[in-house]
Amino acid sequence: MKQVHEPGIATDPNNPARYGDHVPDTDPVDQPADEPHLDEVLDAEVVSADEVHPGTPTVDVTAGPVATPPMDTGYTAAGVPTFDSVREKIEGRFGTAMGAAELAAETPEGRSADEQYEARQKAAADRLAQIRASMKSADDS
Repeated sequence: MKQVHEPGIATDPNNPARYGDHVPDTDPVDQPADEPHLDEVLDAEVVSADEVHPGTPTVDVTAGPVATPPMDTGYTAAGVPTFDSVREKIEGRFGTAMGAAELAAETPEGRSADEQYEARQKAAADRLAQIRASMKSADDS
């Protein structure tokens, strides 16, 4: 099936119900929301602006903006990493490596590799003992 791409026409053959329909130029998100119907009843209490309820905290609007402490980005103003950020990164990587090693040792493949390593170490120690014994007997002769 050949698709013809015309601006404003939907060309998705997987959506047969809408195939060939015109596509609006604006997204539905960009369109203004419908106004609420006047028939709807809104349940709200009308309160005058002068009325203050007891226990309601008051806000001092004359105070200036509150200075927030600068967020620690891990870098100095010159772009150099701080000691703490480098240490945290190293500790994180070390922890990840240790966790990966522990998880790998728990798998059947990991246990098999450990057993093979131990068997090779034992075979190497036995062979070394044989070589030493043969050298000792050669020296005795």
